[in-house]
Amino acid sequence: MGWLAVAATALVASGCDLGERAPPHAIGPEAQLERGRTLMAHYQCGSCHAIPEVAAARGQNGPPLAAFGRRSYIAGHLPNRPETLARWILDPAALVPDTPMPAMGVSPADARDMAAFLLALK
Repeated sequence: MGWLAVAATALVASGCDLGERAPPHAIGPEAQLERGRTLMAHYQCGSCHAIPEVAAARGQNGPPLAAFGRRSYIAGHLPNRPETLARWILDPAALVPDTPMPAMGVSPADARDMAAFLLALK
């Protein structure tokens, strides 16, 4: 038996499960907020919105997102909750058909982190 087979056998025998890893989006709260802030710039949300803490986010076509975490509603219609906000970021027209906000091709994991960042803005 070669050294690789011996090592693999030892790992299995020790109960080590190499398949149990945290998903890539499972990060700590501070890292999630930083990632969300970075993603707001990456997806160019600031071309339409003014967003505190996001460089060059001084857009005027969409509403400013300062103190977003204190708002009761998203787009004036939807309860401002983390899962609803993430869905809104993914596909705004699916929730409010006549919205001018476009879908930007955001992944579900990115939408969760962006929502966490926005909800932290008090």
